[in-house]
Amino acid sequence: MISESSWIVLKLLQNKGFEAYLVGGCVRDLLLRRTPKDFDVITTAKLKQIKKQFHRSQIVGRRFPICQVHVKGSIIEVSSFDTVAKQDEKKKPVLFSQMPTGCNKKDFVRWRNSLGRDFTINSLFYDPFVNEIYDYANGMRDLSLCEVIVYYFCYSKSSFTRILRGLRIAARLGLSFSKQTATAIRNLSLSVMYLDKGRLMMEVNYMLSYGAAETSLCLLRRFKILDILLPFHVSGLLCSLTPLGVVLQKLFSSMDKLLACDRPCHCSLWVALLAFHLALVNNPQNALVIWAFSSVLYHGNWREAVKFARESAQLHVKFVPEILEACGTTTDAALIEDVTHLASLVRSSIDALTDPLSLYESMTQYSSFQCHGLVFISKMVGQNAAGLFDVLVSDIESFNNERESFEIDYELLGIGDKNEIRFVLGKVIMDAMSSRVTQEQHQQAVEEHHLPLSYFKKQLRVVKKKSFLPDEFDLKQHQDALKRVHDCKPVSKVVKQLRAVKERSILPEEFNLELKQDELKENDYKPELTNLEVQREPDKKGKCNQSVSNPEQQQQEVVREEVKCRKPLSSLFM
Repeated sequence: MISESSWIVLKLLQNKGFEAYLVGGCVRDLLLRRTPKDFDVITTAKLKQIKKQFHRSQIVGRRFPICQVHVKGSIIEVSSFDTVAKQDEKKKPVLFSQMPTGCNKKDFVRWRNSLGRDFTINSLFYDPFVNEIYDYANGMRDLSLCEVIVYYFCYSKSSFTRILRGLRIAARLGLSFSKQTATAIRNLSLSVMYLDKGRLMMEVNYMLSYGAAETSLCLLRRFKILDILLPFHVSGLLCSLTPLGVVLQKLFSSMDKLLACDRPCHCSLWVALLAFHLALVNNPQNALVIWAFSSVLYHGNWREAVKFARESAQLHVKFVPEILEACGTTTDAALIEDVTHLASLVRSSIDALTDPLSLYESMTQYSSFQCHGLVFISKMVGQNAAGLFDVLVSDIESFNNERESFEIDYELLGIGDKNEIRFVLGKVIMDAMSSRVTQEQHQQAVEEHHLPLSYFKKQLRVVKKKSFLPDEFDLKQHQDALKRVHDCKPVSKVVKQLRAVKERSILPEEFNLELKQDELKENDYKPELTNLEVQREPDKKGKCNQSVSNPEQQQQEVVREEVKCRKPLSSLFM
């Protein structure tokens, strides 16, 4: 779906007689049915001409100037073919022998611009007014494979910024690298050290704040770049069976489930998560302390937090060596002291992420691991992250920030509101802890909003009294079944949507709707019972039981059959 603000920019430029296209990653994401992080526009108008067309616009950038247009609360970056052509002339002359045959003047302008793009899948131009995509680098072919990201031209030391950008694209879209590209990344991995710290922080933030942090970190580890960016975290994973270690992987996996391209977080959240993990590596904690620490961040109230923590600590959580077995005999006074101490450890651990000297001191225990001393997180960002834990260090008992709703406010999260970041940080840690709960103990596990178990027992009693449910009905299994049914759309509805999208969108003509329909049928949900009248199977004597005629019994039978054909909710925590 093309954003309203980008439509406004495109229409205005076209009405003034200029050619205007969507270009780059937004076209790629639209083709993959992903939500674009942003929309970039390129036009035949010059930058000064672009600026004259919009009241709220400004030209920014020295090496590669663009015009930022403010429309409907969004910023659309508009570049000019003329500016790109002048930049390319400085780099190298155009070889007309490489130009595709049959190019007219417009094709030549677009083709010349595509030569300067970083990846073939980012060199696509889309004209929404005629519903056409212009591809001069076989980007559609590479995109259809969903496996290969190809650099349009070979790496040089001046283009190593594309390493992180390529990893970010691969992580978010689930693509892999060609052998040539993978070799180039390995050969230039050390070049990341020479990136501007601000640019490096921006690229890492794009990786971790938009819902693809876990896969991004795994790719960084695979190509030995994480060893440079986060040496302390990697040094503690040398004996781990997973690329990121169980705790770090679960933390960022839980965070990814809450974020997306259109719902990013402020960088303080992932900086705080890194500091939290670093503190656990240096000082392993009791599971009860972790539950209380995360719960007070989430609930915003110490009394509610400690009650929830003691209930949750009864569950068996395996996070060796960072998290130890819970000790249920800890008094409230001792628990307050332990949580306060953990908060101070997390706050002090941020120094190793922002100060080179502190990083070298932390790495002394890993003398065999090479530390490059690279620090890319600014002290200001570190101070903002450290401020999240001040309320836990000063007076945790008086901390009171109870919420009216347990829904995430993504607008506040994106701008760095501390109360919202604390809430999400607590939820992420609790979700990570809950993911290690054993199946046998799932009946005591925390539900979606991490409310006390007594709340759900009370609700179950109310439901049984007011409804037709039998006493032996398992409410949690039925909730799981209903969630699956609710999330599943009938094949006919999805196919109808695809047909409508193909008529007015950027789907290529060769998109096989019938093949997609067959794939959807395989995963389509078909209820076992579609009629109110339920015919029973013959009994052992060969006689058929009579159909159910009582409406109340009919509803009971439908529910029982739905529950039987669904996996228990506990299987989701495996």
